Order: sequence, then structure tokens, then C-alpha cells
Amino acid sequence: MKKTFVSEIQVRKEICEYGQKLYDKGFVAANDGNISAKISEDIIIVTPTGVSKGGMKPDDLVKMRLSGEILSHGAKPSSEVKMHIEVYNKCHKLKAVVHAHPPMSTAFAVARKPLDRPILSEAIMTLGVVPVAEYAKPGTDEVPQSISGYVLDYNAVLLANHGLLTWGEDLQQAFFRMESAEHYSKILHNLELIGGAKELDCSEVNELVNIRESWGVTTGGAPPCDVNRSGITKSDEQTLVEEITKRVMQHLEKRW
Repeated sequence: MKKTFVSEIQVRKEICEYGQKLYDKGFVAANDGNISAKISEDIIIVTPTGVSKGGMKPDDLVKMRLSGEILSHGAKPSSEVKMHIEVYNKCHKLKAVVHAHPPMSTAFAVARKPLDRPILSEAIMTLGVVPVAEYAKPGTDEVPQSISGYVLDYNAVLLANHGLLTWGEDLQQAFFRMESAEHYSKILHNLELIGGAKELDCSEVNELVNIRESWGVTTGGAPPCDVNRSGITKSDEQTLVEEITKRVMQHLEKRW
């Protein structure tokens, strides 16, 4: 099936709109962050370097090939466009990438703590687990290398001591994943302030993952969960371990 792409005019307009949303929500400050979207299999529109995401105009944006060739005149692309290109090269169905520094998510990135606790049904279904990529110096080839292994299996990644990167099949999906990760981070933080959470058990997590997959979303992973609250008691586990140990020992005795 032939892929359909949004027109260049529309993509430029949408990037400016979502850039303004990032700025208004405080997900970026000054000239932070970058956004890109594909208009064909090998051409993207990306935000320029050194420009605030708030108040951008469509003509401010840069047109370039995934090979790195610049097709527009004037502004240069964001110095972090390499990680956008890595996302597109790893998964061809993805058409949009958003990078920003939302405060709470970035705090988790600095602490190098993944967003992986099973506390919110919506987070599991629409976002999934958000792992932490190893620290990489911004603007270098280390950055695309650090996120490369996460693109196919997840929908977002925390950049250690840096920020958050999300992707999607369109700009809205990529932005919503950014928004969802920040919301998830805030709730995790607030839970620590009030004494912790009652987490979902494995059967509940699996049900949510199944719903997500029924939507056609196979990425995101599943947060680690407690099987003991899914109907398996501690004594059941101990009995199982003892039985396995017994059979292994019997097998070894026969061999001796």
C-alpha cells in the first residue's frame, strides 16, 4: 500500500502550531527543543537551529533529505536533527519526531529513572514504558546511537541529563506522547509525596496491553508488575520452586 504524506504547506503550519504548544506549556525555554515531520519517504521539514519554538513562521523551517542534504535556503536545521533522522531510518512508518525538555520528565531523565511503573491505564495504553537512553553529548553522533535501540519497541525515550524524545505516525501522535509522558511524570512525583501507589497487577497490565494491540499499536512495552497480586500466592511460588528443584535433583541422581 502506498504511503500518504501531508502536504509540505500543511506540515510547515502544523510544526509551527505544535512548537507554540510546546512553548506555551513550558515544555521548552528560550531556543530549546526541535520538531520534524516527513513530507515524503526521504524528505523532512525540521525546525531551525537557534530559534524559539514559540512564534515560528512556516518559512522559518528547513527542508532537507534524510541523507543530510539541505533543500531550502537560509536557516540551518537543528543541531539535533541527527536523532530525528535516526528515528526515521529505524522505522519507516514513523512520520514525526518531537524533542523537548518538559520539566518533570527531564527531572526523571536527569535522575536516570525510567517511566515504567504500572499506575495508569491510560499511560500503558497510549504511551507505554519510557526507558532512559545512555548519556550522549548533544549535537553529536552519540545521540542517534544512544536512542537507536529503542525506536522499534517504544514510543518515547528519556535522554539522560537532557530531555525527552517522542515519535509517531503524525505530529499529533508525537506531541500527545510528549504530553502524556509529562503528565505521567507529574503523577509519579506526586505519588512519592503522598506515600506511594497501589500498582496494577500483571493480569491488569496484560489486559491493557491487549487493548493497545487491538488498536494496532505494538510498541510501548509493558511495565514490570507484581504476579503475586494476580492470583499467585507466595506459597504457590515456593511450592513450584520446591517441585522443580526436586525433579532436577532426581534427574541428576539418575545420571550419577
